[in-house]
Amino acid sequence: MERKVGTISRGIRCPIIREGDDLVEIAVNSVMEAAKSEGYSLRDRDVIALTESIVARAQGNYASIQDIAEDVKAKLGGETVGVIFPIMSRNRFAICLKGIAMGAKKVVLMLSYPSDEVGNALLTYDQLDEAGINPYTDVLSLEKYRELFGENKHEFTGVDYVQYYSDLIKEAGAEVEIIFANQATAILDYTDCVLTCDIHTRARSKRLLKAAGAKVVCGMDDILTSSVNGSGYNEKYGLLGSNKSTEDKIKLFPRDCQGLVEAIQSRILELTDKHVEVMVYGDGAFKDPQGKIWELADPVVSPAFTSGLVGTPNELKLKYLADNDFKNLSGAELKEAISNSIKQKSSNLVGNMASQGTTPRQLTDLIGSLCDLTSGSGDKGTPIIHIQGYFDNFTD
Repeated sequence: MERKVGTISRGIRCPIIREGDDLVEIAVNSVMEAAKSEGYSLRDRDVIALTESIVARAQGNYASIQDIAEDVKAKLGGETVGVIFPIMSRNRFAICLKGIAMGAKKVVLMLSYPSDEVGNALLTYDQLDEAGINPYTDVLSLEKYRELFGENKHEFTGVDYVQYYSDLIKEAGAEVEIIFANQATAILDYTDCVLTCDIHTRARSKRLLKAAGAKVVCGMDDILTSSVNGSGYNEKYGLLGSNKSTEDKIKLFPRDCQGLVEAIQSRILELTDKHVEVMVYGDGAFKDPQGKIWELADPVVSPAFTSGLVGTPNELKLKYLADNDFKNLSGAELKEAISNSIKQKSSNLVGNMASQGTTPRQLTDLIGSLCDLTSGSGDKGTPIIHIQGYFDNFTD
């Protein structure tokens, strides 16, 4: 019988993961048990994905705010530190800011406006227009910001991040000065020791600051790149991708994941004779049209994946074929014509009009979004995702 179902994404329940747990065994057993309980079988090119959180937990990749403070002090001098372009997040950045402030005597906090890098808004462009402010050139003091715009609370969290971050810095024992600017080099009027906290534009910010004469420039990816007092670390991403664990501890982005995904792939092949793809995923990289938040506070969607997930989709747009190439056909003739086009398609459809409108993103980013939406970020209890049919097409 002809298959009537395409892609299926299943959230797989598994035990609560603790440091030292064998994730290969847990992931494989959880997927196999789910398939048995639900009455389905694994197939070639299925995708098994693990959220980065359980990988980091199994690795024990944690650090304290004291560890952050010690590394910040050692790398940035422990005096006045410019902290620029942080995202506004209680989970992602606030706890890191505690540690950063503990490693400095004074923090000059420079916030981008009207929103941070991932879309959390302080202001609207309408507010800027009404006040005659040019966000590309104007540098605002805290006093000017309050005079023009008053208190602005986040739409979803109800937090005034300007006040919240100011209070955190003072509670950590440092002086604080807050400014608002969108040019990285604006911070150099206040200090020449700079910690740039942007995620996806960090390389440019570092380059501009160094070229403008900054004495010391670090990114979040330069802090905790090695262990401090036995802490966890991430040699590639440092603090980027970290999350709050407790009030004084963070969980870092997982490290050395490639062996894990390949071991899961090998174990599934051994048990089922099926070649599956495996990846670790974090944020899904999608954008919320209401809050304007771009869901990618991690440095990458996937820090590790098997080789079959390299590249981008190579697909034809069915509606283009139906409306153009085969507009005079219908029913079985139309289905056969489209099926033949798919079977005969080139291995590289870049520039082909029949592929326009297909999503031009990396496979890991697309699948990561599907996984993130399936697992959610709350109490679903499904940190492993099993996807079937993702690589199918109309002819399968």
